[in-house]
Amino acid sequence: MRQDTLQEPTGTKVAASVPKPATAAHEPPTRQPVRQAIAQAASLAKAAEERARDRQHAKGKHTARERLDLLFDSDSFEEIGRFAGGDIAGGKAGSAVITGFGLVYGRKVAVYAQDFSVRGGTLGQAEGRKICRLMDLAMEIGVPIVALIDSGGARIQEGVAALTQYGHIFRKTCQASGFVPQISLILGPCAGGAVYCPALTDLIIMTRENSNMFVTGPDVVKAATGEVISMDELGGGQVHASTSGVAHYLGADEADAIDYARTVLAYLPANANESAPVYAYASGHAERQAAKRLATIIPENDRQPYDVLDVIRALVDYGEFVQVQELFAPSAVVGFACLEGHPVGLVANQPLVNAGSLDVDSSEKVARFVRLCDAFNLPVITLVDTPGYKPGADQEHAGIIRRGAKVIYAYANAQVPLVTVVLRKAFGGSYIVMGSKSIGADMNFAWPSSQIAVLGAQGAVNIIHRRDLQKAKESGEDVEALRAQLVADYEVTTVNANLSQEMGEIDAMIDPEQTREAVAGALRTLAFKRRQRLVDKHHGNQPL
Repeated sequence: MRQDTLQEPTGTKVAASVPKPATAAHEPPTRQPVRQAIAQAASLAKAAEERARDRQHAKGKHTARERLDLLFDSDSFEEIGRFAGGDIAGGKAGSAVITGFGLVYGRKVAVYAQDFSVRGGTLGQAEGRKICRLMDLAMEIGVPIVALIDSGGARIQEGVAALTQYGHIFRKTCQASGFVPQISLILGPCAGGAVYCPALTDLIIMTRENSNMFVTGPDVVKAATGEVISMDELGGGQVHASTSGVAHYLGADEADAIDYARTVLAYLPANANESAPVYAYASGHAERQAAKRLATIIPENDRQPYDVLDVIRALVDYGEFVQVQELFAPSAVVGFACLEGHPVGLVANQPLVNAGSLDVDSSEKVARFVRLCDAFNLPVITLVDTPGYKPGADQEHAGIIRRGAKVIYAYANAQVPLVTVVLRKAFGGSYIVMGSKSIGADMNFAWPSSQIAVLGAQGAVNIIHRRDLQKAKESGEDVEALRAQLVADYEVTTVNANLSQEMGEIDAMIDPEQTREAVAGALRTLAFKRRQRLVDKHHGNQPL
C-alpha cells in the first residue's frame, strides 16, 4: 500500500491527513504586506540605475554597479548602507558612493565605488561617513579594500564639511596602510585634494580613456602660469603610468583595469597577519625545458643587452609574471609571480634599458615594491645585472643620493625571505643595495659568468693603470693591446665572483639551469622565518 494513502473500511481510498489552511480553498494564500516605503525605495533604485546607464554609457564608461559586477565573483556582492544619505520620501535613492563586500576568487574584499551619475560622484558628509564605516569594518575583519574612483571631488555646496571628510578618509587610509592591501582604480576624474586618497594606497590603476588625476586642473594651470594643456596631457593615464610613476598599471579599458586588480589580489594575503594564498602546482617537462633555456638567454659578450623578462618567465611557475609599473622607470622590473605555487615578488635590473643601471625613478620603483612585499609577507627574489647608478648631473640634481637611499632602506628593513641571484654584473654601490648579503639578504647565489667588483674592468684599468698606459703611449707601444691585456687580467683576478664566494657573501655558485631549484630550495628553507623587533622605536625616518 502506498504511504500517502489510507484504506477506509469500505475499501475506498482517501488522501492522507494534511494540515489545511485556515482560508477557504478558493482563496489565494496570504502574502506578507509590502510597506509603501520599501516599494518606493526599490523603484528609486531601479530608476537611478537606468539614469546611470544612460549617462555613463554615453561617455564610454560603465556604471558603478556594472563595475562591481566585473570586480566580484558572480552574485557575491553584499551592499551595506544602500540608502544611507538618501531621502526615500523625497525621491532621492541614496548617496554618490556604493559600499559593501564581495568575493574575488572566493576571498572577501571590501569596496567603495563612487557613482558619477549621482551629483557628479562628489563627496559630502554622507559619502565620507559611508566610506569611513566601510574602512573600519574592513580593518576589523582584516580584508583588502578596493576603491573605484569616479568623482568630481568635494561637494562645493557642503563646503568645509566635505573637505573634513577627506581628512577622515586620509587618516583611515594611513591606519590601514601595511595592514590590509589597498587598491585604487581611477575610472573617471580625480582632482584636487581627492587625489591623495588613492596616492596613499598600495596600487593605483588607471585607464587609457576617461581616467584623470591632477591636483590643479588645466583651467587653474592656465590662469596661474599661462600654459595651455589638455586634461590627458596634464594627468591622463598614459602620463601617470609612464612619466610620473603615479599609476602602477594602465588598463586598455575599464574591464582590463578591473581584471588587473583581481589578478593582483590573487597574489596578496587578506592582511599582514596572514600568509599569501598557496596554489596547486606540479613541476613537469615544461619546467625542465625552461630551466635549460636559462643557459642560453644571457650573451657571452657582457656588453650585449638581453631581456631580463626572458629570465623571469623561465624561472617562475608557468612563465606567468604580473608586472607592476611596467611603463615607468623601465631599467628596473618588478612584479608578482609564483614559485612552486607560492606567491613571490620579483625585482630585476633590465639590461635592455640603460644597461640596467639604477636611476632616481627606478630606485623609487624598486624601494616601493620591496616595501609592499615586506608589508604583506611575500618573499623577494632579486635578479641582479647592473653596472651601477646612472651617472650625470641630471641624476645628482634630481636627488639620486636621497632617492637611491630608499632602496637601501627598503632592503635593510625587510624581514621577509630575501633571495638574490647575480646574473652577470654587480658593480659598486648597486651591488650592495640590490639585495646583497651585507644589507640583509638571506641566501645569495651567482652564475659562473657573474662579475662582482667595485668597478667594471674597463673603468678600473683606466684608473689603476693610468700611468702605465701613459708611459706605453709615450714610448710608442700599442696602448690598446696593453689595455686589453690589463682588462683581461683584472677580470680573472678581481671582477669574478670568487672573492665574494670566499668571503661568504655568495652562498653558492650555480649554473643557470639550477637557478629555479636553488631559489625554490632557499624559499623552502626560509619558509618559517619570523619577524623580529630589533630595537625599541616607533619607526625609522625613511629618506623621502
